[in-house]
Amino acid sequence: MSDPVTAELSAAAEPSVPPTPPQRVVPAAAIALAVSGLCGLVALSALWSLHSMLGSPASGVTVLLGAFGVAALLPLVPALRAFNTARVRGRFLADGDLAAARAAAARGRDQSHTALGYALAVLICAALVWFATANDGAISRTFLRWEFIETAWRSVADAFWVNVKVAVGAEVLVLVFGLLIAIMRLLPGQAGRPLRWIAIGYVDTFRAIPSIIVLYLVGFGLSLAEVPVVKDLPPIWLAIVALTLTYSGYVAEVYRAGIESIHPGQWAAARSLGLSYGMTLRTVIVPQGVRRIVPPLLNDFIGLQKDTALIGVMGVTDAFTQARLTASNVFNLSPVIVVAVLFVVITIPQARFVDRLLAREQRRAGRPS
Repeated sequence: MSDPVTAELSAAAEPSVPPTPPQRVVPAAAIALAVSGLCGLVALSALWSLHSMLGSPASGVTVLLGAFGVAALLPLVPALRAFNTARVRGRFLADGDLAAARAAAARGRDQSHTALGYALAVLICAALVWFATANDGAISRTFLRWEFIETAWRSVADAFWVNVKVAVGAEVLVLVFGLLIAIMRLLPGQAGRPLRWIAIGYVDTFRAIPSIIVLYLVGFGLSLAEVPVVKDLPPIWLAIVALTLTYSGYVAEVYRAGIESIHPGQWAAARSLGLSYGMTLRTVIVPQGVRRIVPPLLNDFIGLQKDTALIGVMGVTDAFTQARLTASNVFNLSPVIVVAVLFVVITIPQARFVDRLLAREQRRAGRPS
């Protein structure tokens, strides 16, 4: 064994590796300052173009545009702070305080990245303003004429209730019919093989056919064929039937994914307790599977709501049909923007609800949201 004193002396004699200095902040801060300034100038130019297009706007509008101009220059603030943080980093480094210098360098880089992120957001907004004011405001005159929007608002909103009724009716039927198709596809053994083939054929067929074709065939074909019961249904119910046929194929696959995600041990435990296949599905498997598929299920329903804008092909006077009629009368597409706004208003809350459900599921599973 070597002498401890000798080992300590030999270790002290070995050259020590110098600590790694903290990263520099000035290059990132300079890039952030340049990008922020450039994006701010582009935004100010876009706002000036909007002001010129408006002619002589009211003083309130001018003040609002000025506030937007000041907001467009706000990314310069974190970029300038990054330069100040770079000086703080140099001071700590000169004093030999590497830990404080590294913390200052990290803070400076974060400030630079913040400035870049907000500057790019300003650039995107400026591009939208340029697009709206392009060709001497032709885009705004075509899509955003307030007098036409105000005229069409009431009639389009009244017709929009038809879209809401069709969406709600189809969603209720899809929940039931889609689950039946999924269970048919999961039937075990040779006895369930014919039903599995039928379920697979149904899902593959209706996921492949565009919704507008199904609406057209159901809306006109069933009436021409004089199918009993169906031929006497009003157009709204025919639209509900068509969307149910289409979206049951999508929802059936969502159900199947949720059911198959349940561990096989759940099946084995339930069957060992004497539960039949149907009771196992109804009391053990399906409740757990449905809880897992709520977010993708709501996403499919958002798509279904948007497809209700296609029911005009069946002769139903929905919001889009009413907007097209109004637009053809005024030779302007501003009434169609009303339809778009209405769909956005009912879709965004559902999208945020889906995000909350996903975040809750991730917290339950122990994953960071």
